[in-house]
Amino acid sequence: MKPPDSLRRRIAVAYLLFALGSSLFLAAIAIVAVEGIEVHLVDNRLAEAAAWAAPRHAGGLPVAMPAGLSFHHGNAIPPPLRNLPEGVGEVHVDGIGLHVLAGKDDAGNYVVVDHESDYEKIELVVYSMFGVGFIGIMLFSLFLGGFIGRRFVTPITTLAAAVRESSAELPLLERSDELGVLARAFAAHTSELRTYLERERLFTGDVSHELRTPLTVITGAAEIILAQPDANPATAAAAERILRAANEASACVNVLLTLARSRDRIAHPVTSVDQIARAETERAQSLVAGTPVALRFLGGPAFAIAAPPELLVAAVGNLIRNACQYTAQGEVAVRLGAESVLVEDTGPGLPLAVRAIFDPAQGAAPAALAKGSAGAGLGLALVRRICEYLGATLVYSERVGGGSILEIRFNPALTKS
Repeated sequence: MKPPDSLRRRIAVAYLLFALGSSLFLAAIAIVAVEGIEVHLVDNRLAEAAAWAAPRHAGGLPVAMPAGLSFHHGNAIPPPLRNLPEGVGEVHVDGIGLHVLAGKDDAGNYVVVDHESDYEKIELVVYSMFGVGFIGIMLFSLFLGGFIGRRFVTPITTLAAAVRESSAELPLLERSDELGVLARAFAAHTSELRTYLERERLFTGDVSHELRTPLTVITGAAEIILAQPDANPATAAAAERILRAANEASACVNVLLTLARSRDRIAHPVTSVDQIARAETERAQSLVAGTPVALRFLGGPAFAIAAPPELLVAAVGNLIRNACQYTAQGEVAVRLGAESVLVEDTGPGLPLAVRAIFDPAQGAAPAALAKGSAGAGLGLALVRRICEYLGATLVYSERVGGGSILEIRFNPALTKS
């Protein structure tokens, strides 16, 4: 499993890598220093002793070495120390480590032996202390990196949680550092978004309320005309069309009012999706009457969803009506999938500008949504808004042999079989 890409983790790793690099650099310096001290204390000491003792031995003078040092020449050299290469070396005799300088003069070979040098022990102690210090630095760096990471990241996560939960008051606003600047920028942007959304909600609600009165008047007038027994057939047909359009506009107003409200403030009854799909298919039969287009409901696995029924009616109905409107011949098939509704047609397919509604990567989605119809009727823009409101997904795909397949995929957490 890949570890999470955390800023806190990055800070701790950065501290650890800095400590590691610094420690390795200091270790290299310490090794050079220790080896240099060894050369100065041991090698130079043996060389000075040899330079003093060799001439005295050659002149037949007694050689009295300092304590811990001994000088051996020719046959007096102990067997373990014979035939050593010239220079200073370490020789172990009976488990005891000796520093030995082997050399040669006119009279033969000689060795100078340091019997009491404890530099190896000192060197071991120095390296051990450095190892302990290295481990301590690593642990302290890890602790310090974690501490600094928490101090730096915790305010950011607190701010992010407050923004995500839409808290009325964001934290860190009083700070004068960069986090305070970030918090105040978030607060200003959040306030601007809230103002915009509230203005949009109020505008949608006001417009919808204002439309209800003229729609009610239009509906009443159309019903009065249809109720007259001696009405002209042409007039009755026109009144019927007016009544149908007014009812559709009234339903659209109800949908817009519902979308203007918060999801938490409206009821979510369990609504049968298959019944709505079947009813909307029957209601749209008049759109294909007298045309070479067959509108059929093919059924599928029945399921229900917790959502306002008027939103489901608007979403499914708009997909069916759009398919019927832009299909010149062939068929429009409505069927149910696994927690989804599919509307399939044999029409010309969607224009590229409208496909951007389903694929924002094409870059034209905002323009297509702003135009609303864009060659496919107001329906698709409205259906997408309804899907976003319900947590569903609107998917478009090309039909094999030509045509379109529009699918509403509902959130499995909201569906009930």
